[in-house]
Amino acid sequence: MPRYTEQWIRTSRRTPGIFIFGMVLSPCGLLLDLIATVAPNWRTINTIAGRPTDTYLEQGIWDMCQASASSQTVQCNQPDTIYFQNQIIPIAQGLMVASLIVTLIGLGTAIPGVRCWRDHPNWVVAGLGGLIIFLSGVLTIIPIAWYTKILQNITATTTSNDIRVGYCIVLGYIGGIFEVLGGIVMVVGMCRCCGGKNRGETRVVENTAHFRHTKPPPRRIEVPSISRTRSTASSVPYSQDSMAEEVDFPRAKTTSYGGRKPAYDADL
Repeated sequence: MPRYTEQWIRTSRRTPGIFIFGMVLSPCGLLLDLIATVAPNWRTINTIAGRPTDTYLEQGIWDMCQASASSQTVQCNQPDTIYFQNQIIPIAQGLMVASLIVTLIGLGTAIPGVRCWRDHPNWVVAGLGGLIIFLSGVLTIIPIAWYTKILQNITATTTSNDIRVGYCIVLGYIGGIFEVLGGIVMVVGMCRCCGGKNRGETRVVENTAHFRHTKPPPRRIEVPSISRTRSTASSVPYSQDSMAEEVDFPRAKTTSYGGRKPAYDADL
């Protein structure tokens, strides 16, 4: 009975597209999350009572700054113990820092598995790195979404009715989504689906019994043949008549002067 075995062969030695997608989005998300963590602009308080109308406060999870629309001066390290005592602030600090650390761990795990200078990437290691990157994106989205939900209810020393979302919230959302998407597509590489298209592979079926019991045909070696032309030379001397018959060019005509024959014939 013939026995058939299936093998999956990569159609190209290039890095799979899912790994390229994940390894591009993950560092971008890491950079955006870093800016959202350290920048003091999670929310902006405008129209502050007792201060000029163009003065506003930028509140983050680590610092608070006072700026003015009419001047370029920015005064940071503004004291506000009530704001930093809110429950969301220490939780956001811990989760954002943890997200950055977990993202670095995920990239360090995924890079050895994605390495494109090998014929076959390590799908399990790369997928595990993608799972870690996915978790880091979740750690970023949780405090960002929570802060956005209670944006108007966060207490502070300075009160105002004009409270707006800062750019750190936007960057945090984008960075977290980048990490979540990059991690998901890298995890997809752990399982072979869609006929191996997610890995860039194709299936090949081989008959192992045929190759086991059948001897390979003998190798045929072709030797070039050397044909020798026969020489027309002969040891038998030709007669004068035969030589005259074999001459291809016409012989010159002899002319007599005064009825006398020439002493020799002229051959041209």
